[in-house]
Amino acid sequence: HLKLSEQFEQRSVEKEYFALSIGKIDKDRDVIRQPIGPHPYQRDKMAIRDGHPQSREAETWYEVQERWGGIASIKVRPKTGRTHQIRVHLSHAGAPVSCDRLYAGHSQVTRGELLRRQINRQPNEPGDEAVLLSRQALHARRIEFQHPLSGNPVEIESPIPADIQSVIDALNSAK
Repeated sequence: HLKLSEQFEQRSVEKEYFALSIGKIDKDRDVIRQPIGPHPYQRDKMAIRDGHPQSREAETWYEVQERWGGIASIKVRPKTGRTHQIRVHLSHAGAPVSCDRLYAGHSQVTRGELLRRQINRQPNEPGDEAVLLSRQALHARRIEFQHPLSGNPVEIESPIPADIQSVIDALNSAK
């Protein structure tokens, strides 16, 4: 346990996340280096807080994988591990994680809402009001570290969950 903890502390563990974001993210890839600290008014949120005594450095690399109008799938690799880091940094970049109540302002998404964001179409077909996702569209996709006893590299991958995949399928079917 100690050897594995040291790898996290030394930032040698590579973590990769998958996110569906809403909004407009301008760059295809970038590194966000912004300090994160407590939100000034909301106790359950974090915020970009440059110069605040409780802020800590935070760095997140991202790459847009696919775009559907105002929605994007994003590969995210946090270098640091701050509370809500990915959520705060993507929101700061103009593309909060979909279905993130704190940072995106909504906690679920319907097929009709996806179509409005993707192709500016008003929902009017059967099934448009069906909820496709009712949790954050953020998934821990991959982790890589050195085995604490053997020293061999260990890579663990997790497929995209079915509920997030259903959103991707809905976006692709509307193209």
